[in-house]
Amino acid sequence: MLYSKEVDQSGLVRYGILGLGIGMAHVGAAAVCNKCVLCAVADLDETRRANFNAEYPDVPAYNTLEEMLAAENLDAVSICLPTGMHADYAVRAMEAGVHVLVEKPIDVTVEKALPVIEAAKKTGKKCGVVFQNRYNFGLDPVYEALSDGTLGKIFLGTFAVKWHRDAAYYAANGGWRGTWEMDGGGSLMNQSIHTVDLMLQLMGKPKSITSQMRLCGHDIESEDLTVSTLTFESGAVATFTSTTCAYPGICTEISLTCENGYVALDTDKLTLWKLRGATPEEEAEKLARYSVGNRKAQKLCRGRLFGHKRVIDDFCSAILEDRDPAVSAEEGLLPLRVICAAYESAKSGKTIFFD
Repeated sequence: MLYSKEVDQSGLVRYGILGLGIGMAHVGAAAVCNKCVLCAVADLDETRRANFNAEYPDVPAYNTLEEMLAAENLDAVSICLPTGMHADYAVRAMEAGVHVLVEKPIDVTVEKALPVIEAAKKTGKKCGVVFQNRYNFGLDPVYEALSDGTLGKIFLGTFAVKWHRDAAYYAANGGWRGTWEMDGGGSLMNQSIHTVDLMLQLMGKPKSITSQMRLCGHDIESEDLTVSTLTFESGAVATFTSTTCAYPGICTEISLTCENGYVALDTDKLTLWKLRGATPEEEAEKLARYSVGNRKAQKLCRGRLFGHKRVIDDFCSAILEDRDPAVSAEEGLLPLRVICAAYESAKSGKTIFFD
């Protein structure tokens, strides 16, 4: 909920947000969360602060993390800065005594991300990573069918992020996107890490990855197209494609070929459901229910939380209940490891094996 002098903050997480780009999604989530009170935000950009205060006049807006922490008695903060700044500020915040929720990815390399995990252990503070797509409504029946064995063994996974980003997108905000230093890469690191995370959730621990990358349609440092082949400890294989050249922005494809059927999704919607032994009516009913996407599902499920609302609700619950968040820093490191291995494979021309 939002800060005001009338709000009783006892029993609530006193929450702050650093960065008002993607951080505005955190603002919206914290504003409706009944487990926290949004006490402050911080951003170096004066225009962003002014726009924020025009919408939320009672919530103080500061320049820096240090100013915000000095002025407010916060319990937790979301780190919503350019990727290459995530780890540094996450460590600073935990060392200052607050719990931290980091936007994806933790940072641009595994080496830069590891101090975040160490700081969480050293300080005893909760550290979560934002992977809100895990809660996409269309995934519910897939998770269930994999868990109870209905789908059987996975043979093949197909994942493709076919998006479009124009030159203005990469030039905005100082041009940090698409750079190795601040973005960690291009279409795979920035646009596709959520789908990489879902691939790992669905298919398990990876064994190897072989990748290629190209720069096709943009004037940036990193890539705008990748193609990877992965093997998994289960024996399954997968392909993963990412691009920001797919004008005007096409889809996010996920499909699983299994011993008892085939399922497919586009982002948060179930698009195909074929099970051995299922009647056409049963398959149609499944599609009718789970092809609506998160927004319509909120009404269908009587206000069920999706996206950043679900993440912040869980993170605040983890603080209040003294447990790990749904995606801890250690778990949030796994998609980053896969992406960095893909880049290593593409640059070296070699297959990279995971420990």
